[in-house]
Amino acid sequence: MEKTITVLLVDAFTTVPGKGNRAGVVLDATGLDDGQMQAIATLVNVSETAFMIPTPDRDDHELWVRYFTPAMEVPTCGHATIGSHFARSTALGMNNGRVVARIGAGILPVDIGMENNRRTIVMTQGEIIFTPEYGETLRDEILEALGLDASDLIEGLPVQEVSTGHSKVMVPITSVERLDSLRPDMERLREISGRIACNGYFVFAFNDETDECLTSGRMFAPAAGIDEDPVTGNGNGPCGAYLSRYGRIPDAPVFAYKGRQGVTMGREGVIEVTVHRENGAPKTIQVGGTAVEAGSMEVLLTEDASGKPCARPVSS
Repeated sequence: MEKTITVLLVDAFTTVPGKGNRAGVVLDATGLDDGQMQAIATLVNVSETAFMIPTPDRDDHELWVRYFTPAMEVPTCGHATIGSHFARSTALGMNNGRVVARIGAGILPVDIGMENNRRTIVMTQGEIIFTPEYGETLRDEILEALGLDASDLIEGLPVQEVSTGHSKVMVPITSVERLDSLRPDMERLREISGRIACNGYFVFAFNDETDECLTSGRMFAPAAGIDEDPVTGNGNGPCGAYLSRYGRIPDAPVFAYKGRQGVTMGREGVIEVTVHRENGAPKTIQVGGTAVEAGSMEVLLTEDASGKPCARPVSS
């Protein structure tokens, strides 16, 4: 069996190729099985590759989108959602409208619009879930693996797992300078992830009042095959819910702010987080931004002697 697949490379949360967070995108993955998708994602070797499968016979969604890291399938991915829907809407000439997709985390509404002559994509994330705050022993173990200690934490804010479809550990620290200096122990983070069943750690700090971005962040996910992710919706989205819960953003029905990520990787990007509140608590989180196409790969799918799917580049 041989089949050639085109994979688009799209940089999300930026307008500059080579910045932001790169996703692979297969616009029509109809007929590809799990092993073939994983083989392609492993070859493409970006943090996530999105596989878009049209589902015209379904009433509640028009697309099925699956996300694979180089190591595994994940239920949702912010930057790959922005990147894949940017690429799809560009290919279709779609400047405005809503697309409803099925993903591993449930049904995902995605809104397409235009702002300053650029296509913007906004995803409505899933149910907000807060796990109990970590106890001091586990908290300190996580901090030590990140290269931090308790004195680096913002007073009154816990280390806590938050999900808007894909959970991340929130780690609020006192300075951007400290954030930029981190050199985590990835093996220890990977081992801890296995015990807490959460594969990502979103470390963030507040910028000063003159900055257009409220927060700066870094996201480490070695258990998912991604030591550091440049700009991630599944870090910044839960962070918005977290900041709302603990009173660090205005108590308004709707509040939007910008977060910066990827600086130390040379892949700076900006993501907009919108928090919708109801009865004094965060109810719905949206993350959005723009993207830019940065190239493509032609991938040849074959099988090895045992029948296992294999992928190799045709050209890039």
